[in-house]
Amino acid sequence: MDDLVRVAEYCGPDTVLVGASMGGLVGLLAEAERGPLFRAMVLVDITPRWESAGVERILAFMRAHPDGFATLDEASDAIATYLPQRRERKTPEQLRGLLRQSHDGRWRWHWDPRLLDAVTDQGAQYQQRLLAAAAKVQVPLLLLSGSDSDVVSQSTIDEFLSLAPHARHEVVPRATHMVVGDRNDAFTSAVLNFLRTPGRSRS
Repeated sequence: MDDLVRVAEYCGPDTVLVGASMGGLVGLLAEAERGPLFRAMVLVDITPRWESAGVERILAFMRAHPDGFATLDEASDAIATYLPQRRERKTPEQLRGLLRQSHDGRWRWHWDPRLLDAVTDQGAQYQQRLLAAAAKVQVPLLLLSGSDSDVVSQSTIDEFLSLAPHARHEVVPRATHMVVGDRNDAFTSAVLNFLRTPGRSRS
């Protein structure tokens, strides 16, 4: 969270946070506990309380390849199997931003896999803190959820909106938890519309 606070302070008060999944939760805590930092916030398919089964499915995929991939094409095959709803496969060039080639020549995710242990072991401990943060944040808020997400549900969305009654909520059709990758066009349109009228009440 400290890194995000420093970046926000450097960018200034006109900064808008767009945070997907864990990034949205960190932003929520930062604004509530260290703010005001942002002019507005967009949370992408994440709520202070989430559906454990959906998170476990994501973690299972991320843990499924501890030794990485021999080639970028092999990584593309694995992602296509995990995300069958995607119409287009990731190209090797696109995957270069997600994986790094290790000294042994294999391709591994560009983040530290030990982060997964923290999500599993400590995630639930943060929920009360996150619920309190949602009730405290006063800047314009947009929650974007995927219609086919298994990480947020109607109950977790309703709980969030009860805590932050000024927030707006929009569902992105035909999108899973990976909203940006599934429906980038709809995601971009929703964010731009929100930024044009961030203070408008939700319907």
